[in-house]
Amino acid sequence: MWRGVGFIRQVKLMVVRFVRLRGLPDEIAKGVALGIFVGMTPTFGFQMAIAIFFAYLLRENRLAAVLGVWVTNPVTAPFIYAAEYEVGRRLLGMERFELPSEFTWKAYSTLGWEILFPMWFCSILFGVVFGFLTYQATLKLIPLVKNWRVPRWPRRHWHKKFKNRDTERETKDDKKR
Repeated sequence: MWRGVGFIRQVKLMVVRFVRLRGLPDEIAKGVALGIFVGMTPTFGFQMAIAIFFAYLLRENRLAAVLGVWVTNPVTAPFIYAAEYEVGRRLLGMERFELPSEFTWKAYSTLGWEILFPMWFCSILFGVVFGFLTYQATLKLIPLVKNWRVPRWPRRHWHKKFKNRDTERETKDDKKR
């Protein structure tokens, strides 16, 4: 099934699906902003469920919220979380953490506090800032993008290539006889 489908075609299909989201531009923009806000929090693995829950409570576009969550994917998450930790640590005036020399529960519980507190603090800050910027950008882009007419992507018929090769071989073999 995936043999003839390229990566660029898949990206284009995702853009078309996003463009065809139903709802008012304000609802879609709020959903995407909510998804960005939730995506900035260090709740990796639960972000989509949290976004759907809050989108349902706030009566916003749930699909747009899920799409916004994907700002933190396995490729971008380490960079976003590292930036959140570093900025949060500096804003709070905390020292950079060091790995404990002994393996005790107390050592690891303080280590979690030293990492998670600056991350949560800055993730809320990042979520508010980037959520607001995303809301403004999406609100302006949705009416423009909805008017785009996306031309049909030319399909390559890979199975016809093999069929043509076989018929060419047969004609060559017939000429040789």
